[in-house]
Amino acid sequence: MEAILTDCVQNSLRHFMFGNAIFLCERLCAESPTEVNLQLLAACYLQNNQAYSAYCILKGKQTAQSRYLFAISCFQMDLLNEAETALCPAHEPGGEIPNGAAGHYLLGLIYRYTDRTKNAIHHFRLALSIDPLLWAAYEELCVLGAAEDAAVVFGEAAALCIQKQYLHHGIASPNVHTSNEDYNLVSSQNFGSEEVSPRQLKHTQGNNLRDIPGSYRGAAVVSGAASQPQNGVVPNMSFYNTPSPMALQLSGVAPPPLCRNMQPNGSNLNTVNTDGSPRSVVNSTIQAPRRKFVDEGKFRKISGRLFSDSGPRRSTRLGRDAGANINANISTVAGNGTNGSSKYLGSSKLSSVALRTVTVRKGLSWVNENIEEGIRNEAFDDSRANMASMTSSSFPSGDVRSLDQDGATVPVGGIFFSGSKVISGASEVLGLLRSLGEGYRLSCLYRCQDALDTYLRLPHRHYNTSWVLSQVGKAHFELVDYLEADRAFSLARRVTPYSLEGMDIYSTVLYHLKEDMKLSYLAQELTSTDRLAPQSWCAVGNCYSLQKDHETALKIFKRAVQLNSRFAYAHTLCGHEYVSLADFENGIKSYQNALRIDSRHYNAWYGIGMIFLRQEKFEFSEHHFGMAFQINPRSSVIMSYLGTALHALKKSEDAIKIMNRAILADRKNPLPMYQKANILMSLEKFDDALEVLEELKEHAPRESSVYALMGKIYKRQNMHEKAMLHFGIALDLKPSATDVAIIKAAIEKLHVPDELEDNL
Repeated sequence: MEAILTDCVQNSLRHFMFGNAIFLCERLCAESPTEVNLQLLAACYLQNNQAYSAYCILKGKQTAQSRYLFAISCFQMDLLNEAETALCPAHEPGGEIPNGAAGHYLLGLIYRYTDRTKNAIHHFRLALSIDPLLWAAYEELCVLGAAEDAAVVFGEAAALCIQKQYLHHGIASPNVHTSNEDYNLVSSQNFGSEEVSPRQLKHTQGNNLRDIPGSYRGAAVVSGAASQPQNGVVPNMSFYNTPSPMALQLSGVAPPPLCRNMQPNGSNLNTVNTDGSPRSVVNSTIQAPRRKFVDEGKFRKISGRLFSDSGPRRSTRLGRDAGANINANISTVAGNGTNGSSKYLGSSKLSSVALRTVTVRKGLSWVNENIEEGIRNEAFDDSRANMASMTSSSFPSGDVRSLDQDGATVPVGGIFFSGSKVISGASEVLGLLRSLGEGYRLSCLYRCQDALDTYLRLPHRHYNTSWVLSQVGKAHFELVDYLEADRAFSLARRVTPYSLEGMDIYSTVLYHLKEDMKLSYLAQELTSTDRLAPQSWCAVGNCYSLQKDHETALKIFKRAVQLNSRFAYAHTLCGHEYVSLADFENGIKSYQNALRIDSRHYNAWYGIGMIFLRQEKFEFSEHHFGMAFQINPRSSVIMSYLGTALHALKKSEDAIKIMNRAILADRKNPLPMYQKANILMSLEKFDDALEVLEELKEHAPRESSVYALMGKIYKRQNMHEKAMLHFGIALDLKPSATDVAIIKAAIEKLHVPDELEDNL
């Protein structure tokens, strides 16, 4: 009876009939309440999103597998201290962590979310050393900024580890115990993958499960995992301790796509399929986006309110309003490509630059390169060949020869392969992970152009997947290349319309481009796909924020935080809305919440710095801008505002140095040039300041604040006619009402000496 019930439970789990599995497993436990059966019942509850039930069943159990499942349930319920105690009992300080790599990975997550970064890094590295294919651990190391080069992590040591796991275990005992394996399918592998849909939170206490190393979906059941020995038999499948990358992908599958999402543009898809290069996914004739012009805000006497209206915006949206390049006619992307009018430096139109996207553009985007199709195809074929040859060399050739000569076979997923095929397959997997891992590591270090170059070396079949395309979109977003980011994310949506990967960033891209219709459609699509995903509500919140309805946007971003309390970006967006509502105290709290989740979330450091800058707390502002700069040292906008804070602290020489770095980092960004001119004017280096402004006029010929500042410099030089001319030009360019008043006041005091004007 017990064997039949166990088989029925496992069969129900394999077919995603969790309610039936729970019912039958309860009968099993009533018949034979062994700890192994209780573990199976807890696994059923976990897969049915009932973590509390599993918690109650396993509380007090001492076997390794029970402690691991109990820790999983505690993690889901945000009982991190109990989860840590279960994995590392106080009476066993040197005890072994249950479930090998998966246990170390879970413990690393616990340490990360309790702000013990060094311990987290240590356990993530241990997890990778045990299972080199545990991509989730490497991903966490990249997020923490502690990942080694992918070539090292997925190199020779990883190859030897995989060889030991598969070949040695497989050859030593080629007969797989099917009954033992079947139990393992339920008892451990169900909890080995990282991604969890927020829909699974319905029966928990509102905490996010995205980072929990267990999806508890039936899809994971068929993968196999190691568990405790049964009946004194040691499992021969120990190399299944942690999930394969395929299991990781299967576990996070979102709901089925809507029918209306399945209507891609045929011509675009043909372009991707006929051209073997990932560069073919977008139109190579598209020009780079244009950027608004900005100034330093309320630190100028001539336009004291230039950054005061809109305040900080969008988390990774730190920089420019539309991320636009300035060309001769200063037309911007903000009008969806249809409005050629100028965007002014004054008032809120400039201040939105402050927090929208702190990033740096480097070089030409990949869509602007013209490479013949044949050369591209040849390059990709070469890259695949190089990948295979490079990875295969990681395995000692002697082992391959001995395996071929002996005719040994190795079980992989219940199917037997020759040893040489296992080695060849592992080498290909490691080669692929090397490219993906290096691209992701560079992206987390904000070396975005290098990351894009790395992704381009992928085979096109892997490049044209939603995860890679989303990473490409994020890299272009950080480079303030919003048009290219839009195209990459659009293609990712076309490839997998059910995926939510990167959709929060995509909504911010559309926010910057002022694409209100596309943003509204995206929000509707995402909420229809999964209403319990924080990415969906971030898109909805961006819709309202774009319409300047900040109170409603704030409520929606709070909803995203409720769905996923560990979603740092949602906290940062809440902070931006608070700042837009001039609620600086709650804005700082929201940014700090984001930093508790991710200390390298530079957008939150930047947001706090902007609040202190507006409050004229320059020492605090310098500190927070400095922290953001340490994390993202390639951002022109961060450097610009760091220089502004340094100048306010009378560190003008340091400010000029950092402004020069900002100009070199992104010559398309007018902000550091304008700030540098202000600093030079304060140092009474009028000729140098005018030289900088003359160069700036070439980039922004219709920005009123440039002419207003030039007028003020000419006034200081007692060149009243030139001053009046430039003040007049500034007024003709139709600045905001506040700037008009400031410029008119400067004209009225044109003949008043500066000393008397200061006294007035």
